Amino acid sequence: MADKRANSKAVAKTGFSALVAEVKGRIQTAQTRAVLAVNAELVRLYWDIGQIIHERQRHEGWGAGVIPRLARELQNKLSELKGFSERNIKRMQAFYRAYPNPGAIAPQAVAQFPAAPKVPQPVALSPDSLLWSIPWGHHALLIEKFDETGVRRWYMEQTLINGWSRNVLGLMVDAHAHLRHGKAVANFHQRLPAPQSDLARQTLKDPYIFDFLTLAEPFQEREAQTRQAMMFQPSIFGDNATQYRFCDPVDSVELTRA
Repeated sequence: MADKRANSKAVAKTGFSALVAEVKGRIQTAQTRAVLAVNAELVRLYWDIGQIIHERQRHEGWGAGVIPRLARELQNKLSELKGFSERNIKRMQAFYRAYPNPGAIAPQAVAQFPAAPKVPQPVALSPDSLLWSIPWGHHALLIEKFDETGVRRWYMEQTLINGWSRNVLGLMVDAHAHLRHGKAVANFHQRLPAPQSDLARQTLKDPYIFDFLTLAEPFQEREAQTRQAMMFQPSIFGDNATQYRFCDPVDSVELTRA
């Protein structure tokens, strides 16, 4: 009788552990899907702003001076947002000029999470363009380093396949990884990054996304702290998750280890 009770408790413990693992996996997947959806909106917005500036300069004869003026006005009108500095707006213009036809960078397959079968698979968040699935810091780095669209696309694909953070992407760029593996990816299957990947963890703490979602004043400090804790839930990824502090622009985002 005692053995049966012990076995029953062991089975119950095992079942509960499986429950915790399944619920945790679904939370992580939902977090990643949500933050990637916000990232897509942010990158689309930056592309749109770049297009607006480009078209106004072309049709209305505005010079380069419009960008610093726009940055100053946005700072006055939306002082709580830090992602619209002169330098970053110039990046938006360069981003549009680099990809005037986003549909030409369309994904080659339906995106899936490499997750356990019991975890619901999310649909592709950005089926019309690969651009919207890549964080802004990654785009800024690739545009700065490469002129060839094909090379930049190769690094975008590899970022999604391997879950590269911006730091890892920078290392791969410096190592000229595309020259060793070729500029084209055979049978490329786009994947949204697994919740445990460096890319997912970094995107969850992306300072541009957090800045983009800043609420209007009045905004109490306690509310801001609560909102940040609810959004990012760093503990779900472990105690050693990478943390970020916003220091506009992209190349001034400082990394600290908890």
